[in-house]
Amino acid sequence: MIIGIDISQVAYSGTGVSNYLKSLVGNLIKTDTENNYILFFSSFRNKFNISDLGLNTLPKNVKVKEFKIPPTFLGLVWNKLHIFPIENFVGKVDLFITSDWTEPPAKHARKATFLYDLLVYKYPQEMHNKTEVNPLKLLISPNIVSMQKRKLEWVKRETDLIFCISKATLIDAKNILEINESKLKVAYPGF
Repeated sequence: MIIGIDISQVAYSGTGVSNYLKSLVGNLIKTDTENNYILFFSSFRNKFNISDLGLNTLPKNVKVKEFKIPPTFLGLVWNKLHIFPIENFVGKVDLFITSDWTEPPAKHARKATFLYDLLVYKYPQEMHNKTEVNPLKLLISPNIVSMQKRKLEWVKRETDLIFCISKATLIDAKNILEINESKLKVAYPGF
């Protein structure tokens, strides 16, 4: 099986999402020698470093596809317009696993995602909820609330399996997003 995983969030070192993803993907590719992996990494400012996954070298069954595309642009084309299938970037995959920020469409791949929390629904006032542009720094700080809600709408429609990091997140996904429990599984962090 060819499994694609969006590891772009490892660029944000020190965050809970980054730590979870680094640990999970690093351990997965260290131990699974039967499947082939294609790791999708996109960051305008940061470069992928294999040591972020706790490795010195990539196993033979793992490839990294690195792109210099700003996450705000991917948020627009994937979460809002929902164009440019992930296979256009990584090639043929049987399964593509998304993470925290964007939800690309897929041509043929089945999809899974990680769900960390539903704070954008429960506490939107605590989240960054306006778009700010700083042309001097070439920086767009997007409205996280609307970006995440758009991503989650695509997750509800297209995702075959959702890994929740806690039982509480699973319950929130069931109650707030009204996702059938058969699509939800708990995958606790194992730092």
